[in-house]
Amino acid sequence: SLSVYEEALVYELEKRGLKVERQKPVPIIYKGVTLTTDLRLDLLVEESVIVELKSVEEMKKLFSKQLLTYLRLMNKKVGLLVNFNTDNILSAIERVVA
Repeated sequence: SLSVYEEALVYELEKRGLKVERQKPVPIIYKGVTLTTDLRLDLLVEESVIVELKSVEEMKKLFSKQLLTYLRLMNKKVGLLVNFNTDNILSAIERVVA
């Protein structure tokens, strides 16, 4: 399950002294009104890097577009898209810059 990967990654990041927020709500403001949606990003590391976690056979362009949207809405510059369905995790990390 993806939540197991999320929990393990959070453990490893926090063990290294990094601040990690899980399942952080993404505020959406439309014409001055904050919408009540259930949009959440997987991890926010050190209040600056958004990390989106997947476990899929094939990474779709939609995933990086979604991460780019989160970056813009949260006013952040850098995000990581991580696919845990791989033999080599280092080759399954995509850096996305807003």
